[in-house]
Amino acid sequence: MTWRREAGSEPWRVGVLFSQSGVMAVIEETQLRATLLAIEEINQGGGVNGRELVPVIYDPGSETRAFALCAKRLMVEDGVTTIFGCYTSSSRKAVLPVVERLNGLLWYPTLYEGFEFSPNVIYTGAAPNQNSVALCDYLTETYGSRFYFVGSDYVYPRESNRVMRDLLRSRGGEVVGETYLDLRAKRADFGPVMRQVRNAGADVIFSTVVGYSTVYLYQSYLEAGFDPRVTPIASLTTTESEVRAMGSEVAEGQITAAPYFQSIANERNARFVSRYKKRYGDDEPTNMCAEAAYFQVHLFANALAGTNTMATDIIKPAVLDSDFEAPQGRVSVSAATSHTSLWSRIGRANRAGQFEIVRQSAMPVWADPYLVGRGRASLSATVR
Repeated sequence: MTWRREAGSEPWRVGVLFSQSGVMAVIEETQLRATLLAIEEINQGGGVNGRELVPVIYDPGSETRAFALCAKRLMVEDGVTTIFGCYTSSSRKAVLPVVERLNGLLWYPTLYEGFEFSPNVIYTGAAPNQNSVALCDYLTETYGSRFYFVGSDYVYPRESNRVMRDLLRSRGGEVVGETYLDLRAKRADFGPVMRQVRNAGADVIFSTVVGYSTVYLYQSYLEAGFDPRVTPIASLTTTESEVRAMGSEVAEGQITAAPYFQSIANERNARFVSRYKKRYGDDEPTNMCAEAAYFQVHLFANALAGTNTMATDIIKPAVLDSDFEAPQGRVSVSAATSHTSLWSRIGRANRAGQFEIVRQSAMPVWADPYLVGRGRASLSATVR
């Protein structure tokens, strides 16, 4: 193993790879903002070992191929070894061969479909046992067991639906329909889907639609006359940011499972929300993807302070088994899986554009990306 200790006064350069344009910008821009907020906080506190963090930022424009090209540029031309980035699983899978071949470290702050391990990735978003398992339990207990799947047509929705289908069947439920739409689907594309849902007699619409198409799905649902008290849209991907884009009156009553909601009442989250809004505007909400993007930078900085080098083979062992008091609560990175123990929560959107938490775990849920022990994520605490 060879590595070079960085010169004593030079800044620490890190790659930042989130879309600021294209269909995924509605959520990825919030991840970029939270990443920069964390870097700003660290630098205001004196940096890491007296050296500031400097982000090298590229905009892949929501194009999968561009993520791979930008990652290679960061590592080869800019000399970066650590990259914070990616939202979609397609973009992550495009970047994986780059960081593995060049021995970089990708920090991935987005929920995903599980069933993956890379020695060059720290996964800080939710695995299926941290959101899908608890969501399936809640929905079948509260609304019924006939699910209609609606998703964007790429890796994550199809794989996430495979997991949800297995969970549903194990509870005696069934999938009564399944539709996938292009990432750039138009509003008119969702009208026929709503008719299919009604004809199928679904109790729940399980959505893995992402990007701006999320807005069209919920608008079409409202126009079709569905009642969220009877047949809700339940999602793993609809956050406060998508709710803001569609309007809170459109999202009211709909369900999301996530480790984090802006409405979490604790001191750490209050400070995070206050700083985010002061930096980006009072009307800009935080969300689960932004929160993961934020706390992972702090996890990285803590590890870097101890190693004083960004060489992947040195800093990654320092990250494993580390923890941090995140806005969602204390989180920790597993040495066994490189995934993060996160909280499990279920929220219902309200007229204020926030989520009322209706259930939550009593403690962080250990990430089980291969679903070896599915029952770990059952929510033991109900918020009345």
